[in-house]
Amino acid sequence: MSDHQASFADFLRRIRAGDQEAAAELVRRYEPAIRLEVRRRLNDPSLFALFGSVDICQSVLCSFFLRVAVGQYDLEEPGQLLGLLVAMAKNKVAFHVRQQHRQRRDSRRRAGADELLAEPAGDPPPDRLAEGKELLEKVREALGDEERQLADLRAEGLTWPEVAARVGGQAQARRRQLGRALDRVARQLGLEVTDA
Repeated sequence: MSDHQASFADFLRRIRAGDQEAAAELVRRYEPAIRLEVRRRLNDPSLFALFGSVDICQSVLCSFFLRVAVGQYDLEEPGQLLGLLVAMAKNKVAFHVRQQHRQRRDSRRRAGADELLAEPAGDPPPDRLAEGKELLEKVREALGDEERQLADLRAEGLTWPEVAARVGGQAQARRRQLGRALDRVARQLGLEVTDA
């Protein structure tokens, strides 16, 4: 493993452990790219008033932090992280647009697009970080014992083959089991299930 990969792996370990500085660094580095992708995808002016890039960006980051904390993602370098976050943003915008069209709402009734053009606020405020920790705890509580064990082992940094060796079964089956569990819990908690 190169120094660059080791540094990135340490960065992800810190994020999984709930390190506020690492989380703030991730937001600083990647929020502009996520918001740019959201603005690129919202190419219909009638949607500007309905979907703010800040809101969708926060939704992407919330989903990412919850899922990375329980070890769902296998990322080896920053380009993969950027690709994942951009794909999540694309999926969330597409989800919202589909919902809007499905409900056939008249987007012209909404106010202007000031929020879409707002600048990022910088570091996430402490109350947002506290909310994230509370949400993560709710997710953990909603997982079954075996699912929580999978999440804990992944959060410790074990690979899927290592997890499977510890708890039994196949690595891919255990990965899918945790993914389905997180989707179920996200629905129970009213979170969107539109991740990459």
